[in-house]
Amino acid sequence: MREIRISDETMKKASASKELALTFKEKLELAKLLDNLGVSVIEVEGIEKPKADALRIKSIASLVKNCVVAVPVKFDGSDVEAVWAALSEAKHPRLQVQVATSPAVMEYVHRTKANAMVTAVANTVKACKAFTDDVEFIADDATRTDGAYLREIITAAIEAGATTVTVCDDAGKMLPGEVAEFVRALRADVPQLKESVTLGISCSNDLFMSVSSSVAAVTEGAGEVKATSYPLGVVALEKIVKVIADKGDSCHATCSVHTAAIKRTIAQVERICEQGLAKNSMLNAGFGGDEDIILTVHDDEAAVAESVAKLGYDLAEDDLALVYEAFLRIASKKESVGGRELDSIIASTALQVPPTYTLERYVINSGNVIKATAIICIDKNGEKIEKVAVGDGPIDAAFAAVEAITGKRYELDDWKMQSVTEGQEAMGEAIVKIMNDGKVYSGRGISTDIVGSSIRAYLNALNKIVYEEEN
Repeated sequence: MREIRISDETMKKASASKELALTFKEKLELAKLLDNLGVSVIEVEGIEKPKADALRIKSIASLVKNCVVAVPVKFDGSDVEAVWAALSEAKHPRLQVQVATSPAVMEYVHRTKANAMVTAVANTVKACKAFTDDVEFIADDATRTDGAYLREIITAAIEAGATTVTVCDDAGKMLPGEVAEFVRALRADVPQLKESVTLGISCSNDLFMSVSSSVAAVTEGAGEVKATSYPLGVVALEKIVKVIADKGDSCHATCSVHTAAIKRTIAQVERICEQGLAKNSMLNAGFGGDEDIILTVHDDEAAVAESVAKLGYDLAEDDLALVYEAFLRIASKKESVGGRELDSIIASTALQVPPTYTLERYVINSGNVIKATAIICIDKNGEKIEKVAVGDGPIDAAFAAVEAITGKRYELDDWKMQSVTEGQEAMGEAIVKIMNDGKVYSGRGISTDIVGSSIRAYLNALNKIVYEEEN
């Protein structure tokens, strides 16, 4: 039977997640657990901060005794030497060249044309090959890439020296049968994938079939599967290992993961990762029910529009196009974009209008023995208007004072805060959503003061209503 390599990318995925922050010590602990578990490959994030990241890679490389340690390099090859200097002490080092191959993502993520990308990949693989025999080419968004182009860039990577080629269904829209056909056709058209080069598969769990799709790929000849030991939207390591262990005879496959230790190890990994989540939740706590929205750079405009509607917005086509463009800029730099971030994008991008109301000054009095009072002065087209209001807390009092100034009351649909920076002088971002005639308007405000950012966000949303009513 064929031995299927299990490549754990928990650390790499976690580094791109805004919600999950692992410390240096936690990453070392995670690497040790995975090494003892017997996964074939441990993937870690590349170099962004030269000194800190080089030390992290070097420490993990020295610690891991059994597994391959894989680190990505920039697609233009500019950091190959730096990454290798950090990785070279690993017993089994691997360099990864990872690029998005679908046209839209390639343009927004890499700012490179298709032909130039083929050349860049070949040159970077060659540069990596000068340091190690184990070089992996990863084609992100491969299942949405033109078939002829995908085969061209894979062939170029193989001819340059890649020993593993991984294709990714990042959009997660393929059914297992479609993944099987995709792998079968790819191996038929690129003969090296049947001979000297291992074909890897990476499946998103968007349709909750990542394990089934990965097994389908293995059945058709894939020799490596990417998974995570903590839920991060892709194949669950524990599940793929169980399928291979229980049904290996059916797909003629086995793997090196120690099944007797897997439950205990997964529990330890979950403990480490949940500590990381807990640390981040103190900084990024929000209010509202947007947690079910997870978008990636591979989502098209229709998927983003659906999420925009789920948040309650009814945007014009021009505004939706602006939101999608801003979304792609942000999503190209991180693993995923959640509902809170999409709210912020909408508030700062859609329906940007000249301000009718601007905040001049405000004073808030509150305590545990007095009702909160807000004194707010607002400039309306050059006229200064000041009002006083009380409320159930400083935010409620501030919004009541704004309503007294405008003479209108709107239904507050949502209010949330999240940190933008850290430390004692941290900037906080407020997102306010108000309803008018059944339509949602959002505003965004940033300040070191929660009340100040909330008032600015409220006025930002209010200005959009006024503009629509007057135009």
